[in-house]
Formats: sequence, structure tokens, C-alpha cells
Amino acid sequence: MKRRNFVKKAGLGGLSTVVMSDIVFRHFMPRDYVPLAFQDPNPFKMFNKDPEMVLLNDKPWNMEARAHLLNDAVTPNKYMFIRNNGIIPENIDAKNWVLTIDGESVKQEKSYTLQDLKSKFKRYTYQLTLECGGNGRSEFDPPAKGNQWTVGAVSCAEWTGVRLRDVLEDVGIKSDAVYIGYHGADIHLSRNPSKEPISRGVPMSKALQNKTLLAFEMNGEDIPLAHGFPIRLVAGGWPASVSGKWIHRISVRNKIHDGEKMGGDSYRVPCETVAPGEEVPDENMCIIESMPVKSLITYPKSGAVITMDTVFNISGHAWAGEFEVQKMEYSIDFGASWHTCNLNPPANRLAWQRFDRLVKFPKKGYYEVWARATDSEGNKQPMVLPGWNPKGYLNNACHRIAVKVV
Repeated sequence: MKRRNFVKKAGLGGLSTVVMSDIVFRHFMPRDYVPLAFQDPNPFKMFNKDPEMVLLNDKPWNMEARAHLLNDAVTPNKYMFIRNNGIIPENIDAKNWVLTIDGESVKQEKSYTLQDLKSKFKRYTYQLTLECGGNGRSEFDPPAKGNQWTVGAVSCAEWTGVRLRDVLEDVGIKSDAVYIGYHGADIHLSRNPSKEPISRGVPMSKALQNKTLLAFEMNGEDIPLAHGFPIRLVAGGWPASVSGKWIHRISVRNKIHDGEKMGGDSYRVPCETVAPGEEVPDENMCIIESMPVKSLITYPKSGAVITMDTVFNISGHAWAGEFEVQKMEYSIDFGASWHTCNLNPPANRLAWQRFDRLVKFPKKGYYEVWARATDSEGNKQPMVLPGWNPKGYLNNACHRIAVKVV
């Protein structure tokens, strides 16, 4: 993005938000002057991300981790992916922030300040896996439109907040409640105030789960701006698009929520398998709910070179949406044989699980290490790309790394 366009589109108020500081004497700035801090906007510094992260888009901001950066049991901010659909809110006033619960299926509309939520309801802290529905999109053929995520649009941070169910019970929910829909303070790319960039939600069964949170802390600190400050929804195990950021309103609906990106091919896949490239009628598309079983080798980095006779340790994480991973395996012979890995239980439900295994290679040469997880329902990761869909969602093919033994 050109420097002048960046300033023009973001506005000085927005730039102040990005650097988390007021621009003193900005009223004296010459027209069209580009402040030095923004002449070459660096998203890694702006969002406190590691420079090894991969920037996919700046309109809106979208960024992913490389596999080896995700080796921590709890994902730190610097390695967490960013997935936005609109412009990050430019003027956040946490002290006066209000969350309103409304909709056809509430007994009464009710509003809460951030302090109300923190003082009135019990706090909970959980490690929760969030994965973009399009993680792995880059592998689909024919190519699917959208950010070409590889494997790094996933994280498992520690979230602190109040249970959504406790707040909904305080409001009072009618018996005809079917769905909740969220409304955030992010700005549509067109800057049209009547348009929402995204407004998704979940069925009441998910909204009322104990680990669906209205979160205000991430890893023990205020949620960073890019991840939803001052408050966001966190519904682990489902596509991260249902975990809305900058939430100021939640609507309790008597029907499936019909907000932006709830219809068409947004976060929906063919209900039945279709041929690659085939057009799918709207009535044959189903909303993505629980994410599929998946795993990621986070150590070593792909391309590792090791000495013959070295005992080689691989490690990583596995997750399975609403379910638990029950078995983790690896292969060094392109899937001809599989060997069991050590697998830790999750820190809590909907957290990813750590796996590791010592591996010995029989001779010098090139190898690929493949990882395959099986969930508690018996679902295994496919060795090749799963069924094609128009937007390239739900790619849970086995992760692979390259290793050279010398």
C-alpha cells in the first residue's frame, strides 16, 4: 500500500489507534503530510508480531504463522494469526464500552459495561483452539478465492472472560431461541456505516456451552487491539469467524442468524461431495460448525538436516473441533506404514493437544515426516486433500515436513 494512501484511508484517528498513542499537535500538521512513523507502515511492529510471520493481505489485515513458530503449548501474541474482514476499529473507549444483548428471543433487552461484566459474573480461564475455516486454502485445485492460507491460521491462546451462557441467563432467553449473532465495531472496507464487514454466530447449543466466553483477556493481559480489544466472543473448536471481535451487541435470534457472511459460500461447504470446480446451488450448502481433526508438526522446521544415527525428536499439536484427539501417528515412508506418537491430554476441552516422538531414520537420504491424527469419533486425517469446495475450507490433510539425513 502506498504511504499517502495508507494515511488517507486510515485517517489520523486510526493511525493514533495503530500506534496506541495520541499524535500530539496533529492539528498543526500540514495538509497531506505523511508522519515519519507511517511512511513505511510495518505490520509486524504495529501488531507486535514476529517478523517471520507471513503477511497475506493489508486490506483488510490478514497474517499467519509458519508452522515452526507455533511450537509453544500456549500461543503467544507474536505468533497468533490475524484474520480480519473489515477495518480495525479506530476509536476504542474501553471505559465507556457497552455490550447490548437484544433480538427476537430475549425476554428483555439489556446492556452491560465492561466493568459490569467483570464484576457481576464469575471469570473463567481456558486454553481454546481457534482456526480459520480457510486454513490450508492454498492447496486446493482449482484454486479457491480468498487469502491463500497455508497451515498457520491456527492458535491456542489462554482466554479469560465470562461465560456467554451466564450473561444470557441474566438477560432471560425465550424458548424459541435458535441462534445468536454478534455485531462488532469493525468498519466495512467501503467505510459505509450501514454495512457490517461480518456478523456471524452459532446455534444456542454452542452459545450455551461452558467454554464459550465473552473474553477480555488473552494470555493474562488485555486482548490486543488486532485480536478484539476490549471484548470478543471465543467459541473454540468452530471456525474462528464465529468468534467475533470488538463485540458491542449480541442478538438472540428465533431463526438461523442472517448477518453478513452467513449465506452464499461464506463459511459454508457443499452438504454432499462435489466435483472440483462444480457450481453448488445455495440450498445444497451447509454452514461449517465443528472443525475437522487436524495436526501440525511444529518441531523441527521443514528442511531440517540431521546427522545419521541421530535420535530425532518430532513434536507438534493436534486438535479436533468439538472432539478430542485420541491417537496421533507419524510416517517416514510416505504413508506406507504408521507409528504411534506420545499424545498428551488437552489442558481443557477445546484446547489442542501436544504430541512428540523420537524417530530414527534407517539410512542417509531425503525423507518426509507425515503426521496423522484420529479423533474420539474415529475420524482420521486424510493423506491427501479432502473434498473440494468453492471457498477452500476445511483442508485437514496430513501435515508434512522435509528432512535430509547426512
